[in-house]
Amino acid sequence: MSFVEILRFAIRGLTANKLRSALTTLGLMIGVAAVILLVAVGSGASAAIQNSIAGLGTNVLTVSRAGGQGATTRPLTVQDAKALVDPRGAPDVKASSPVVSTSVTAVYAGNSYDIPQLVGTDPAYFSTSNSPLADGASFTTEDVSEGRKVMVLGATVAQELFPDQEPVGQQLLANNIQFTVIGVLATKGSSGLNNADDTAIAPLTAVQNSLAGYGAVNQIIVQAQSADAMNAAQAEVTAILTARHRISANQTTDFRILSQTQLLATRTTATDTFTVLLASVAAISLLVGGIGVTNIMLVTVTERIREIGIRKAIGAPKYAILGQFLTEATLLSLFGGALGIAAGVIGSQFTIAGIKPVVVPGSILLAFGVSALIGLFFGSYPAGRAAALRPIEALRHD
Repeated sequence: MSFVEILRFAIRGLTANKLRSALTTLGLMIGVAAVILLVAVGSGASAAIQNSIAGLGTNVLTVSRAGGQGATTRPLTVQDAKALVDPRGAPDVKASSPVVSTSVTAVYAGNSYDIPQLVGTDPAYFSTSNSPLADGASFTTEDVSEGRKVMVLGATVAQELFPDQEPVGQQLLANNIQFTVIGVLATKGSSGLNNADDTAIAPLTAVQNSLAGYGAVNQIIVQAQSADAMNAAQAEVTAILTARHRISANQTTDFRILSQTQLLATRTTATDTFTVLLASVAAISLLVGGIGVTNIMLVTVTERIREIGIRKAIGAPKYAILGQFLTEATLLSLFGGALGIAAGVIGSQFTIAGIKPVVVPGSILLAFGVSALIGLFFGSYPAGRAAALRPIEALRHD
């Protein structure tokens, strides 16, 4: 019996019970689509994080408060930020910006919007954090020294508060404190649940005076002279802050310094773990689909025992019976895999939980290959059972 005849018998067997075949195919389709789509979500989250961190620049250090056993636990201050810009003590540091952040509710002409992060800082922050302006201008050192209530809006905030007009020059209320809009930041985009455009920037003194209060700063953003000078700049910042905070050799530092590379590595590791978890969940659905193939093929063999006995009685070889049922299982898996690929690719065109999925070609090949192997593996037992039937026993079966 030729392969063409085996294939013809397999197709006829599948079409004899179309609903059963369709439901089995649906289970495999869902499994394959889940693998492709969930891996795409994980890859999209990783890409968004990389773009977000890269948008800050490759020569940026972030100093934040930390503590531990034996730490002196001094807060970060504006004076700390100023001390880091020292041509003699820190020649590899280009700029340093203190950051105070708080959330506010902004209101303009009846439009109200909750800004999750209002940053109080100095003019150097715009270049240090790679935050160019699309419209208007940034505030100046004089604005900071005078405590002027001016504000630069992120693209999302500007769109929410001023959907139909130019925001520059308008006045809004931030927690009932009046600020004048002087600029709008260029769009940076969203990185998953974190929207880099959903922010606003104002002079440090204005934020401290009216909203956050005086005291410690949340962070210090440090810009190195170049990407190659990152390690030297980090060592210089560590030395200066260690001396200013009077931390001895046996004490734990009360600050933490992260470079963009370290931050990217940390978040990438977390995202990779997230992706593996999602892929594992999807793989379980594929396994369930494979078990469904075994179940359906066993039912099919049981229903067609007399047919198998007749074919064997008239001379059908064992390999023909084995090949027919193995081909049926494989066809179900391949068809379900093809539909699953289509569903996964189509689903990845939509934004999911704020993340734009990025389809990984390897996941498509892997999912389709696994679906084919599922047909061979889970279909081998029912096919072997059918091929092992003795003609006399099969013909006696009711």
